[in-house]
Order: sequence, then structure tokens, then C-alpha cells
Amino acid sequence: MKKVTINISCIFLLGVALLSSGCKKDYLDLKHPSAQTPENIFSTTKNAWTAINGMHRILYVQWYGSQALGGQSGNMLFMDVLGEDFVMTAQANGWFVSEYRWLGQRNAQSNLNRYHYGFYYTFIGNANMIIKYIDDAVGPQEDKNYIKGQALAYRAWGYYQMIQLYSPRYAAGAGNDAMGLSLVLEPKTGALPRNTVEEVYTQINKDLDDAIALLGPITSRPSKSQLNVNVAKGLKARVALTQQNWALAAQMAAEARQGTSLMSHSQYLAGFSDTGNPEWIWGVDHRDDHPTYFYSFYAYLGDFSSTNTRGNPKAINSKLYSMITPTDIRKQLWDSTGTDASFPLVAGGTRYPYMTRKFLLTNPANSNGDLVFMRTAEMYLIEAEALARIPGREADARQALYTLAVNRDPDYVLSSNSGQALIDEILIQRRVELWAEGFRFYDLKRLNLPLDRTGANHSTSLAVKMEEPAGTNNWIFLIPEREIEYTLGVVQQNP
Repeated sequence: MKKVTINISCIFLLGVALLSSGCKKDYLDLKHPSAQTPENIFSTTKNAWTAINGMHRILYVQWYGSQALGGQSGNMLFMDVLGEDFVMTAQANGWFVSEYRWLGQRNAQSNLNRYHYGFYYTFIGNANMIIKYIDDAVGPQEDKNYIKGQALAYRAWGYYQMIQLYSPRYAAGAGNDAMGLSLVLEPKTGALPRNTVEEVYTQINKDLDDAIALLGPITSRPSKSQLNVNVAKGLKARVALTQQNWALAAQMAAEARQGTSLMSHSQYLAGFSDTGNPEWIWGVDHRDDHPTYFYSFYAYLGDFSSTNTRGNPKAINSKLYSMITPTDIRKQLWDSTGTDASFPLVAGGTRYPYMTRKFLLTNPANSNGDLVFMRTAEMYLIEAEALARIPGREADARQALYTLAVNRDPDYVLSSNSGQALIDEILIQRRVELWAEGFRFYDLKRLNLPLDRTGANHSTSLAVKMEEPAGTNNWIFLIPEREIEYTLGVVQQNP
């Protein structure tokens, strides 16, 4: 029997046929979908653009018919729901409540596990097709490099997103020989056993290095949906931070933010739903003719009126909120009282203390909205954290932190902290800055920190899971049961 990842890889051609409607017309091959073969799709670079644009489109389509799985937004919501800084104020229609209670990741039949496994292996499978065939396409070499560079970055990103969920955290200096993921690096059928964590990270880094080499000479891109060298270096910075490779993380983060700028205060309050923001490095440039309805990110965290946003407005952890200075523009993203009539409220919605207004749509009657995956601010935070952990580089870390923090709070003064106090200050800034952008579970796990929701505004009856020690098996997602069955045990389950 074929394994799930290969089944997913084999829907590539169908995916191109379905997704090509979202690409520019001059990129389309108008053959009937049944005639679409790798040889047709990759006969020219003009056709091959259809494949890479299809991958961009997959980032915001519905998965498995589930309302909660709107592409990458599903991962972003899950990763914050599993943390302590994101507060569910009520049950509403029940979406994400099971994950809030930490019930999904240790259930081999759960949508949480099935989605993360299938979604990212789909990117890997599509990337494999592009990487295999693009070199023989007829067309400009620059186009081939651009398409292949994006595919390599996507494959690295897919494995990086998954390895942090389905395996133990990476520990620098250790063997990292625990089970990682099956490294599927070309389009073929057959079950493959899981490689080690170290082997998966080695491949991730190789793909990113190759992507950076190919994308480096590319000087422009049609939109921020297209990956460029800044995105590839930003991904490399994330990976290096996770691997505790501090010098490389700082270097890549500094390079990734080149040519970008931090947003103004007015832009900060504008809603986080427009790729025109100068701080966005990578995100979905959402087309108006691609409706997302109730599986949109903004149907759960925004001002689009849905049962979920009306009855369960999302809030910030009250303890984290109290750490934000009054003169910080970010303080205005939440209403601590829940009674401010001037604070934006979804049509027909309910007010709760500490509710957010971070994500607002230009047209709240439509759930379509651009979605951010990487920002300049994150790169400053990676640079600051990495430098703070390198002996003799604390002054540089303070300066990197200052550049970001003073932009958000004009009264901020250069930090005088050192050691763990400086790292803690940077991490608090990270929690505030990247709230609800899909980082918190990943951060808790890479930092080997416990989950602690106590003493804040989490409802014990709704959250149920209030604490979880660091390093338990509960931090490791189970492989979907159907993957174990389809591969006849070649892919082994986690403890």
C-alpha cells in the first residue's frame, strides 16, 4: 500500500489543474487536465510558473473539508492556541477548543495531526516535482532559477514546520538521533522509514543554502506571495535559532531584513491584513476572486462576523499585557477593560476583557485578507536573541532590540540588562510583537519551557490544561494512524 505522503505527492498534477485558475493567464497551459503530465507542465518555464503559483495558492485553500483548516492559517492558529499568550474567551461554536485543551496532538486520529502531516508533505511533494523537472524546461535561465529556488525554500520550510512538531526538540551538541521524518526528496512511490532529527535538519539547511544561491541574483518579484532571497534567509535564521546556532541566526536575520523597514504607528494599527505594509517580507497576497468564507484566518481572529469571532473574541494573556508599557503602540491592540465602546467590535459580537483588534479587514463583510508569514520585526528579534547568547555580543544585542523597541515605544531607552535578564527582555518583546502570528508553541518547545497559563485570564473550565512541564511526550505530535497503517509500519509511531 502507498504511504500518505506519496498519495499526497501524486495529487500534484490535479492540484496544478485546479489551482492554475489563480495564476496569470499568460502562465497557463490550456491542455485538458487529463493531459497534464510532468513533461507538459515543465516543458516551458511559462508552464512551470503554474506549478509554483499553485503552491502559493495552497497556502490559503481549505483542507480536508474542515472549517478550521484554511491553509497555513490553520498552523498559525493551532500554534498559538497551544500556548499561554493566546486566550480563548468562550467556547462559541467549538472550533480549536480541543486543541486549546491539548487533546489533539496525542490523538493519532485527530485533525490536528492529520492536517500538519498532510499539508506540509503536500508542499514537499509539489516541490519535489519542480526540483526534478525544471532544469529541462525551455525558457530563461533566470526563470528556472527563480522557480527552483522557491521550490527548494518551500521544501525546507515544510520539513522545518513539521520536524518541530513530530520529533523531540533539537539540542545543539547532542546526537539528535531520535526519529525525525521520512526524507522524501524526489517524486516516487513507496514507503520510507523516518530519518533522524539530525538528518532532517541537515537536509533543511542544504535546501535553504541552495535556495539562497539561486534566489540571490533575483532583484524583483511580482508580489510578496513569491519567495525571494530575503524569505530564504529569514527561514535560515529561524532554523539556526532553533538549532542554537547563534552566530548564523544573527547573520541570516540581519541579511533577511535588508531592503525592508519597520512600519509606522498608524500602519501598526491598520489591521495586519495588507501586504503593502513595508515590514512584511512574506505573506499571502490574497486575490479578491479567491473567497475563503469561514475557513479564513479572519473568521477566527479578526473582524469578519462569524459565529466564532462573535462569541469567542480572542484575548491576550493578562500577565503579558501588564508587561507592555503605556506608551507602547502595541498596548492599543487590546482592550483590558472589555468595556471601551470605541474599541472595534465584530458585528453582533460580545466584548471581553483583553480582547484584540490586531487583525482587521479593509472590508469586514468579506473574509478575504492578506496574511503575514514573515516580518522585519521578527528578524530584529532573532538577531537580538542570538547575539545576547554569544559571549561578548550583548552590546550588539541591545542595539538590535533598541531599533525595534523604540519604534514601538518612543519612550523606550537602550537596555542595560545583561545575561538572562537581557534574554528575558528580548523574549517578552517577542511574545508581544508576534502575538497570534503562529510562533508560541514552537518557541516554548525550542526554548524547553513549560506551559503555564496560571494566574492569568484563562478560564480553567474552558482551557482545562493550565500547566505542562517542559520536555514531556505531550510536546511531540503523534504520526497520523492512517500513515502507520498505509506504510505497514515502515513509518513508526512516536512514543
